[in-house]
Amino acid sequence: MKKRNTEILENAYIGEKCVKYVHKSGLEVYITEKEFSGFYAIFGTRYGSYDNKFTADGKEYTVPAGIAHFLEHKMFESLEGTDAFEEYAAIGADANAYTSIDRTAYLFSCTENFYEALRVLINMVLTPHFTDENVAKEQGIIGQEIKMSEDRAGSVITFNLFKAMYETNPIRIPIAGTIESIAEITPELLYHCYNIFYRMNNMALCVCGKVDAEKVMDIVDEMIPETAQSEVAFEVIDEPAEVYQKRITAEFEVSRPIFRIGVKFPEAKAEDEAVCDILWESLFGECEDFYQEVYESGMVSGYTNYYDFCRVCSYFVVGGHSDDPEAVYAKFCQYLEEKLKNGISEEAVELAKRALYSECVGNFESSENIAETMFESFLVGEKGLDKAESYASVTYGQVSEMAKRVLDERRFALSVIYPKNHEGGTV
Repeated sequence: MKKRNTEILENAYIGEKCVKYVHKSGLEVYITEKEFSGFYAIFGTRYGSYDNKFTADGKEYTVPAGIAHFLEHKMFESLEGTDAFEEYAAIGADANAYTSIDRTAYLFSCTENFYEALRVLINMVLTPHFTDENVAKEQGIIGQEIKMSEDRAGSVITFNLFKAMYETNPIRIPIAGTIESIAEITPELLYHCYNIFYRMNNMALCVCGKVDAEKVMDIVDEMIPETAQSEVAFEVIDEPAEVYQKRITAEFEVSRPIFRIGVKFPEAKAEDEAVCDILWESLFGECEDFYQEVYESGMVSGYTNYYDFCRVCSYFVVGGHSDDPEAVYAKFCQYLEEKLKNGISEEAVELAKRALYSECVGNFESSENIAETMFESFLVGEKGLDKAESYASVTYGQVSEMAKRVLDERRFALSVIYPKNHEGGTV
């Protein structure tokens, strides 16, 4: 057995453990050995649509919006002109990739030939191939994707909400960028961003299934160069605490208005995530008064409620369909005013804690959820195996204090999509 920089991450309370291996390149590898029938692997980087301004090797850079997403699309094409999807398919693996605000990830799942698929994944991420021809072709493909997104009410209402909430944060720009911004992308820019953000010390490989940790580490050692590189300095945007605008509306071919109410959280800190999750669930979960009032009365259908946290921002959202979004917003504000005055019930907080704890423990029942949990932990700097306990340890006092910090109407914004030709126009 080789001597490696490894440690066992373990949580005896929930009966889970993981091998963490830090390769000489700086790559963090998380290996969870489970007696599951399926395998899952994700190889990702701290690089998303937010990262259009950054400092690397002592120099400041600004690049076109959408370049992280564009780069993700092009990584599947090899120098030989083959497509990695074909290689995966030949060995029975199902592959995919995604780009979000703060990350880019490449992944696959399979029930056999795991190590062969792992080699395909690593080789694909290590060998970019960009040319004038394939970039021009992709500009057309992604351009169509952007146009289709602009025609989807679900996409528009979300990014309209971000436009209303944020003034300077790049979250207000769609992940794929714009037709104009992707037209500026060149092979040279793609290689430049790849060489900066796809440094191994900015990446993690997370695998789960009936795997041999030593064999996974052997493949990593064999395929990944040991050279460590300097770190990237991510830009921190100076974003006002209040929302940029209170309301934003649009018109689409929908039968009933769609709404999203957003609450802008002042800053993103990993240590606040569990408290905020519990706060929001205790206020707007399906067992709570607000949901019961608006849903049972028929005021809202298709109810949605979530707290989102990432490296660069965090926010709360409540949404759904309603004939009168303004009335829902007024009820939302009144409801929170009453909760701040009278206090959130301890019973609601305890119920939310139990629900989120159970959900977190349940995530360890699939290889996909485990690998994604470990990758998320790498991104935000928390211990994934301890997340369930972080919910259990939150106190009622912490939730109450967080409510006072966050539930300020100056942080609230309303995004609505109305049916076409409704009275009132658009903003």
